[in-house]
Parts: sequence; C-alpha cells; structure tokens
Amino acid sequence: MIKTHTHATKSTSASVACPTWKLINAKGKVLGKVAAEAAVYLQGKQKRNYVANIDMGDNVVVINSSGVEVTGRKATQKEYTNYSGYPGGLKKEIFKDLLKRRPTDVIRRAVSGMLPKNKLRDPRLARLHIYTNSVHPYARFFPTK
Repeated sequence: MIKTHTHATKSTSASVACPTWKLINAKGKVLGKVAAEAAVYLQGKQKRNYVANIDMGDNVVVINSSGVEVTGRKATQKEYTNYSGYPGGLKKEIFKDLLKRRPTDVIRRAVSGMLPKNKLRDPRLARLHIYTNSVHPYARFFPTK
C-alpha cells in the first residue's frame, strides 16, 4: 500500500518580508561590482524565500562613493546623457566629471540600470542610501564589533 503525500508549495507573502540593513564600502571597488551587489540586496535575491513579484529587499547604505573606480578607459570615455525633451536639450557628461560633481549619481544610475524595469523599481531605489564619505545617519543599524 502506497501512502500519498501532497507536495504543496507554500507561497511567500509580503508579510514575511523583514528588511535588514546592508553596508557597502565603495572605496577602491569597481563600479559594476558595487552596483551588482547593491541590486541583489535591494531585490532580496540573497534570501532563500525570494519571490520576484514581492518587494522583500533590504535597505542598502553605500559609503565612500567618491572612491569608486572603473576599469580601462571608461573614466574618460563613458558618457552619461540627459535629455530635457526640447530641441537642443541633450546634455552629455563624462564619468570623471560626474564623479567629481555628484559621486552619488554615478552609483545610483548604475544600480538603477541593474534593477528590473517594473513597478518595484522606484520603491527599491528609495531604500538605496548613498554617501560620498564614511559618515552617514544609519550607523545605529550597524553594530560595531
């Protein structure tokens, strides 16, 4: 006699998601590696109960964004564009100039490009906190050892 077992998959609900805080130090790291790590944490893909249609990611704090690096000749060749929608409204800026002017924008644009383009993108980017140096207001979430 064979006993029958039901193998029902239990779906994850939004109430199960409990976001934690992750700290990423960008000093001396490559831009793509930092952005990929932040995107994984923001989506919650490192959690074993990850579901793609539920926002169960963590809060991410990136410090020392002014110390991020790129490989090869990207510092002088990588262009960021912004179009206002008007004729002649296309503005271009290279990586090294944007890094001097607004180092947080470099990381925010890279992480935004690595997140899925859906309705969860804006709430995920709202949990991304980027600072140019190591001083940030979320130190209480990271206990010292």
